[in-house]
Amino acid sequence: MKFLLDDLPVYFPYEFIYPEQYKYMVSLKQSLDAKGHCLLEMPTGTGKTITLLSLITSYQLAHPEVGKLIYCSRTVPEMEKVLAELRELIAYRDKYLGSKPPEILALGLSSRKNLCIHPEVSEGASREGVDAKCRELTASWVREKHSVNEDVPVCSFFEEHDKAGAEALMPPGAYTLHDLRMFGRKKGWCPYFLARHMMAFANVVVYNYQYMIDPKVSAMVSKELEKECIVVFDEAHNIDNVCIESLSVNLRQRTLDSAARNITRLSQKIEQCKATDAQRLEEEYKRLVQGLAVQGVLGARNSGDQWLSNPALPKDILQEAVPGNIRRAEHFVAFLRRFLEYLKTRMDIQQVEVQGPTSFLTHLQSIVAIEGKTLRFCYDRLQSLMRTLEISDMNEFLPIQLVADFGTLVGTYAKGFQIIIEPFDERMPNVPDPVIQLACLDASLAMKPIFAKFQSVVITSGTLSPMDLYPKILDFHPVVAQSLHMTLTRDCLCPVVVTRGADQMPVSTKFDMRQDMGVLRNYGRMLVELSKVVPDGIVCFFVSYQYMDSIITKWNNLGLLKELTQHKLVFIETQDVVESTLALDNYRRACDCGRGAVFFSVARGKVAEGIDFDRHYGRCVVVFGIPYQYTLSRILRARLEYLRETFQIQESTYLDFDAIRQSAQCVGRVIRSKKDYGMMVFADKRYQRHDKRAKLPGWITAHLRDSHLNLSTDMLMHVARAFMRNMAQPYDIAQVGKSLLSESDLNGVPR
Repeated sequence: MKFLLDDLPVYFPYEFIYPEQYKYMVSLKQSLDAKGHCLLEMPTGTGKTITLLSLITSYQLAHPEVGKLIYCSRTVPEMEKVLAELRELIAYRDKYLGSKPPEILALGLSSRKNLCIHPEVSEGASREGVDAKCRELTASWVREKHSVNEDVPVCSFFEEHDKAGAEALMPPGAYTLHDLRMFGRKKGWCPYFLARHMMAFANVVVYNYQYMIDPKVSAMVSKELEKECIVVFDEAHNIDNVCIESLSVNLRQRTLDSAARNITRLSQKIEQCKATDAQRLEEEYKRLVQGLAVQGVLGARNSGDQWLSNPALPKDILQEAVPGNIRRAEHFVAFLRRFLEYLKTRMDIQQVEVQGPTSFLTHLQSIVAIEGKTLRFCYDRLQSLMRTLEISDMNEFLPIQLVADFGTLVGTYAKGFQIIIEPFDERMPNVPDPVIQLACLDASLAMKPIFAKFQSVVITSGTLSPMDLYPKILDFHPVVAQSLHMTLTRDCLCPVVVTRGADQMPVSTKFDMRQDMGVLRNYGRMLVELSKVVPDGIVCFFVSYQYMDSIITKWNNLGLLKELTQHKLVFIETQDVVESTLALDNYRRACDCGRGAVFFSVARGKVAEGIDFDRHYGRCVVVFGIPYQYTLSRILRARLEYLRETFQIQESTYLDFDAIRQSAQCVGRVIRSKKDYGMMVFADKRYQRHDKRAKLPGWITAHLRDSHLNLSTDMLMHVARAFMRNMAQPYDIAQVGKSLLSESDLNGVPR
């Protein structure tokens, strides 16, 4: 349909639109008109992606001054889904726009591992391995050697793309990663470098969060994007954690040992270079003397040479000459060796040490006479040296790069970071496993440059409640912050809170009740009873892998697991990705053949974040307990203290917010469309409390009846039977139309 939203013609590729989709568009347009940022929560399964794409591409069409749409998603399948929906939208829009519709180019950008078509390089097992092999074939010095000696291997796809130069263009359209690979094979061009090149011409770019948030990647990929771009972070409920991870570094004993070997290898390379081509080292020294390293003269002229950029944020990188004591290659290697030895001595401890960057640097200077300012150049100087020594296997030198990362960040930031040195993991105190952690405590550090650079940033997800905390944690002021409800023609959501077992004893995963045999028995009995009533698939989420392992063992000892398998097959998520994928595949097969299955999973795990249990794959989801973070973690405690002092967020407020958003994310897996139905069982007496329950998204609490807030196991069975019987009645698909708006209806919708 085509309709007017205020004065904006919107092209929407379906005959009808949900009321919440229309409201979402209104809020989004307000934000774009105001050239500000927004925070929007929309229920899962209500077409959030197509709504975003329809409104923003229509806005781009009506306002040519608006820049690209940069759509950030978390996983490759999500990227592919966005681009597939966009292709349908473009095809639909072109019907309306006549014989010469405006051209639109949309493409996905991912790592070399996902885009490489070289027969040998693409076989690499890891992302780092593929990157290293690619550089071995595309680095400028390798290509120079090839021009002299044709036996030196190079990548034919990269050479053809380079030869085409400015003519290496793609026709308009929406290209998924598969399409890019196909186009690359057809033309003989490298899809990865083609996608990087075409970003400048694209109207829509879809890529991973890290390409925007992580300074090491964004400085390389997103640096040239104009201010007028619209940036969308989809499924952004965990965006603060992504920001913190991008600026945190962990160094373990084996990392430092490998880094020491890297330094020895660099020393050998320098000696070889002195013997065979001393001029190269001398030229690098002269460039550093002139202070051109940071400004980019040492940066790769040829895209085949590009490596990850500085780990500090762009505005914090010193725009001046590299200090004199690390300009010479051999001096810099000696500097790295001193720094590494210092880190090793710091790791040799018997008890935990916690320090801020300032006191760490003071101690560093007093022991080995290394200044913080010199450390700031550590990463850039290392990259410069590795280019000069013509090292292309970055994978081998990953440990020393991590040490340089650590040094650069410690030297750059005095606030928002904490250095925590632990001799062992508290959960395994008898196993020595020393680690130095540079923990970023402030998520707003990574987001600040994004909010400052782009005029409109959209943060959206199905589970953003409570929304008032995100502006505080990310330190920004949204012009629109709205949570939308789901319009339904039947009550296909049934959230319930189970507070007691069949014996009327309370159930909870509180620390003092966690191992109580009565609680474990009640949880197991409840699941067995549910498996008798609920058809097809049941998904269970536990608070941690450790708790899941212990509860399954106890259930097995009590005979409850055997009883459960009489009704449904049982599959378990493990920390091994391959095992979990296999378990998930077999779980789906068991549901497809009618045998029914139960899937045991963990909140915050891979399954909780990215797998949908739509239709018969998830007729009921059970959350055992409230998935709080490990509260004895020193990093978490340091972050809580920082949030309290900087943003006045109380510890309990943040912990509750973080745990409840994980619960909401788990139960949200079960409803993926309005035709779907499912039960949401919150099995813990603490969900009964208003302060916990109120933090759940509005579209869930709207269906949570007062009579379902304090159920025992037998009352739950009564509710489950009634709900499943009701949902099993013949359902007229046309009924959905009652909650739909047509093109003519929209003219009467109040703005």
